[in-house]
Amino acid sequence: MAEKTPLVQMENISIAFGGIHAVEDASVDLHVGEVVALVGHNGAGKSTLIKILSGAYKRDAGTIFVNGEEAQINNPRDAKAYGIETIYQTLALADNVDAAANLFLGRELRTAWGTLDDVAMESETRKVMARLNPRFQRFKDPVSRLSGGQRQSVAIARAIHFNARILIMDEPTAALGPQETKQVSDLVRQLKQDGIGIFLISHDIHDVFDLADRVVVMKNGQVVGTGSTKDVTEDEVLGMIILGKCPPGAIPGPGALQTAAA
Repeated sequence: MAEKTPLVQMENISIAFGGIHAVEDASVDLHVGEVVALVGHNGAGKSTLIKILSGAYKRDAGTIFVNGEEAQINNPRDAKAYGIETIYQTLALADNVDAAANLFLGRELRTAWGTLDDVAMESETRKVMARLNPRFQRFKDPVSRLSGGQRQSVAIARAIHFNARILIMDEPTAALGPQETKQVSDLVRQLKQDGIGIFLISHDIHDVFDLADRVVVMKNGQVVGTGSTKDVTEDEVLGMIILGKCPPGAIPGPGALQTAAA
C-alpha cells in the first residue's frame, strides 16, 4: 500500500498575480520512478505550477503532499528539505570550474585545516557520476568545455548527490543535438531506475513521448487533462494544448472543453 503513495500530490493549487489567475484549481501527482511531463503553450501555467512546488512562488490556495504527508513549502530552502531539486534550462553552472567544484558549489568540503578538500570532492563526484553517467571522464575540464549532455550530467549529479528524490527538469533537451539529446534521455532513464520522480517541462512533443510515463496538459492556468503516453497520441495531446479538448484516453481536468453528450 505504501508503494502506491505518490511522491508528490499537488491538490487544487491556485495562484494569481494582480488579479490574473496564473494557475487555478490545478491538481497533479508524481510517483516513484515516474516521469510526468507538463505541457502547454507559453502562459499556460505549467512553469508557475512547478515554481510553487520548487518554492519560488507561494500558492494562494491548495495543498501539497510529499510522501503522503502535508508539506509546508514557502521558499526554495523548504523544497530542498523535502528532497525537491530543480534543473533549470540554464543549468546554473559555474563555467570556469570543473565538475567537482560545481557539484559542491556553496557546500564545499574542507580539510581539518580549513582548506578546500579537492581530493574528497573529486572522489564523491566520481562516485555519483559512475552511477549516473559511467562514460563521463572529463573531471578536470571546466564545464564550459563540456557538451550539452555532459553539462546536464553535472547539473543532475549535483541535485541527486544531495538526496533529491523529486527532480524538476525545465526543457532539458532544448538546443541540444540528436546525440546530446540521447545522452539526456539515458540520464532520465537511469534516474527512473533509481526511483527518482521527475516533473518534465517541455515544448517538444517527441521528447514527451520518448521520456514521460504520463502527460499533463495545461491551458489558461487550468489542467485540461492527464493521460498515460501509452493511452493518448501526439495528435490528441496537441488537441488538448490548442483546443482544450480532452480525448477518451485521458482524465479530464477543470480546464477541459465541455462538450454536449452525444
